[in-house]
Amino acid sequence: MLSPIDVLRQPIRHWVLRTFPRSDAGSLDYDHPHGDPGLFGPESATWRVHADFPGMLAGGLAALTLQTLHPLALAGVWDHSNFRGDLLGRLRRTTAFVGGTTYAPRAQAEAMIAHVRMIHGHVTGRGEDGRPYSANDPDLLTWVHVSEAYCFLQGYRRYSHVEMPAGAADRYYDEVRRIAEALGARDVPASQREVLEYFRRIQSELAFSERSRVVLGLLGQVRLPVPAAGLSRDLFLYAGHALLPDWALVALGHTPRQLRQARLAAHALWSVAPVFHAALKDGIAGRACRRMDIAPERLRHWA
Repeated sequence: MLSPIDVLRQPIRHWVLRTFPRSDAGSLDYDHPHGDPGLFGPESATWRVHADFPGMLAGGLAALTLQTLHPLALAGVWDHSNFRGDLLGRLRRTTAFVGGTTYAPRAQAEAMIAHVRMIHGHVTGRGEDGRPYSANDPDLLTWVHVSEAYCFLQGYRRYSHVEMPAGAADRYYDEVRRIAEALGARDVPASQREVLEYFRRIQSELAFSERSRVVLGLLGQVRLPVPAAGLSRDLFLYAGHALLPDWALVALGHTPRQLRQARLAAHALWSVAPVFHAALKDGIAGRACRRMDIAPERLRHWA
């Protein structure tokens, strides 16, 4: 008799590949050159955290939610992004960038970073209050990076079914800040303590605006190209809300009902996460492992 994991493995694999098709990675070659560790390598905390699909998708949605609280970061999205018509495309591009800079060979990862820097050079304007913004602003780059890194790490902790050893969170933050710094960020937090202190300092600059409400409304309606699209979206979106810090939930005005939905979704995603782990063994993390002559299962354990 087949186990529940065996029954669900293929449908979930199909779900993920339809939502995040591998063609989004463009010309990236995760298989060559042999032995190239990329920017982090297989012993890194980053390879382990970013290999966990449930935590990364819930964390990515949590980061998008959190980022709507920064008026200038939101102004760049509002003025220069096609989020109204292609919010799923934005999520796919972010996913492709994170996957590429994590697992692609070094030269390809560095080329991705250079390409994004070039795009950022054209993203300028003024916020609703008249203040100028630029996507190359080191402070805005730091905000985007920290909000993503925090949510990815929280997603891993919540949904991976793997216990992180002492000091692993600090390792992760210290590693991934390299990407932010390569993009032009500065004073990037390099430890769990520094991240929490950064959030404490920046809260006075954040606000929940009408623009925040519009973007979050669209995020709550995004259609995934899968059966039960609304249910799938809500599962990961609300499971992402469960990852947000308490101060952000207050700023976003989450109601008791929304908090209950987040708790239920978090429990549901934790329950089905092993099926995702079983279904996605041959993803880009697995290909990068084989490039380095190690078993993909090694990323489910900490050195």
